[in-house]
This record gives sequence, structure tokens and C-alpha cells, in this order.
Amino acid sequence: MDKRTIALIGAPTDIGAAHRGASMAPEALRVAGIETALRRLGYPVKDLGNLTGPANPGAEPVGGYRHLGETAVWCRVVRDAVRPVIHAGHLPILLGGDHSLAIGSVAAIAAHCAERGTPLSVLWLDAHADFNSPDTTPTGNLHGMPVAIIAGHGPPPLTELGPARPMLDTSRIILLGVRSIDHVEKRMVMERGLEVYDMRRIDEDGMRKTMDDVLGRVAAVGGHLHVSLDVDFLDPSIAPGVGTTVSGGPTYREAQLCMEMIHDSRLMASLDIVELNPAFDVRNMTGTLVMELVESLFGEQILSRHHATL
Repeated sequence: MDKRTIALIGAPTDIGAAHRGASMAPEALRVAGIETALRRLGYPVKDLGNLTGPANPGAEPVGGYRHLGETAVWCRVVRDAVRPVIHAGHLPILLGGDHSLAIGSVAAIAAHCAERGTPLSVLWLDAHADFNSPDTTPTGNLHGMPVAIIAGHGPPPLTELGPARPMLDTSRIILLGVRSIDHVEKRMVMERGLEVYDMRRIDEDGMRKTMDDVLGRVAAVGGHLHVSLDVDFLDPSIAPGVGTTVSGGPTYREAQLCMEMIHDSRLMASLDIVELNPAFDVRNMTGTLVMELVESLFGEQILSRHHATL
């Protein structure tokens, strides 16, 4: 990708999550030095600070959704913050916060792409398919539903945030790293035509071939690639600092290769980093790893990592 200006947008909320704590992630990423790292790699960076929205009321689900009204406000605030950044030609990084916030970032990017006739692809890095509905989840937590909502299935306060319903052609949503999906959710994902690269596929083909396939699909269409990185995409042995751990995820080197290949493709034009939960981390292990993955996404190479020289 080119060295366009990067805009950091903090969204400190865990409104859609099962556990409290993801609201601390934007500041944790700043303390870990995300701006400094990106500047070292040659990018101009603007930190736009933190967005504000409703507090987490800790309420029970209503009509199958927990905190629907509050989540809709947060997603609308995210949408309205991301859209001018995209219009200005900058690359937004949403510092979440839980994964429900991606509804807002995708809504903004989908509107931008629709106005310009630009194809949009979304690469969803996640242990979960996030295609739940009130009928398939006992919790009502909206961080388990954003892909379904982006695909047009969900409550109007969220599905109508984008330029159309669905926000984009569901064949342009690619799920990578999935290993936790229930029977009904699986059927819905298959019926809606989403492309799924689950962990068995990664195990059988290897990360390099998998990413060649993924990025080849995106490159064939062109346009804008939005990457939505849920930290639980990673195996919990290397990334315990999330609220919903699922064993059997990518290893450290598989994750690094994934990020390096995304960078090498020059396709990524926007990014979410979500579900980092410092309350569950161990000696900042996950926060440090996330920072290393971000560095790889933006061009850090093994031989130059940590300023190594020949």
C-alpha cells in the first residue's frame, strides 16, 4: 500500500460484547506505541482521539438483542467518523472496542465505494462467523452478529446504517480463521454465499496458499479491501487477551505471514482492530502481538524488525 496518511480512531466501548474490558483497548494500543510504530515505517499519522457514546448499561436482552439502542448509537458515531477520513483519501484504523463497531466502519466505507462505483471487499479475520441472530444466540450480544447485519439480516437501526441493505454483495465478504460456528449459523452463511476459509482449510492448504486464494479473489475484482481483525482470530496460546477464546487458531508465524501477504498485495485501504481485552491479557502478551501484526500489515519485514541490521 502507498504511504497515505493513517487516521487512528478510538472507539472505547464494550457495548456489544459478552465481557467488559474491550473499552480499554484503544488506550492500550496507544500506550503500546501504535502511532510511533507507524511513523517509523514512514506513514504520516493523525490520531483523531476517542469517539464518545453511551455507557455500557449491563442490561438484559430485549427482543433478542442486548443494548441495541446503545450499539446503534456507537455504530452511527463510528460511521460518521470514518466517512470523512475515507473521503479525504486517508486510511482509517478503527481502534476498538468490540466487533459490533465494524458495522459502523463498513457502513461508511460501503457508502463511499457506492458513490464512486468502486468494488468493496471485506476480509473478516475471526474465530467466529459472527452471523448470529436472536434465534441462534442465547446472549443477544451484538458482537456475534455484525456479519449478518452487514449482509442485511438484523434490526433496522443497524442494517440501515449503510447505503443499501445489504451493505455490500455478500459474495464479497470473506471469512478467515473460523472455527466456532453452530449448525444454523453455518447454514445461513452457506445460503448467503459468503466465502469461508475455516481452520481446516488453512490446516490442509497452509496459510500461504490460503492467502494467495483470498487475495487473488480480491485482486480479481479490485477496488477497496477492508480488513476487520478480531484478535480472537489468533490462537489463545499466543493471544489470551480476548473475551471469547477459541482454541486451534493461527500460530504466531501463520498470523505474521497473513499480515505480511496482505501488505505485499497493496490492497488494504482500511482496518478495524477489535476485541483486544487488556483485562484478560497476560503481561501484555496479546497487546504486544497485536502491535507486531500491525507493523507487519504496514510493511515491517523480519530482517528489519526491531531495527535489526545486516
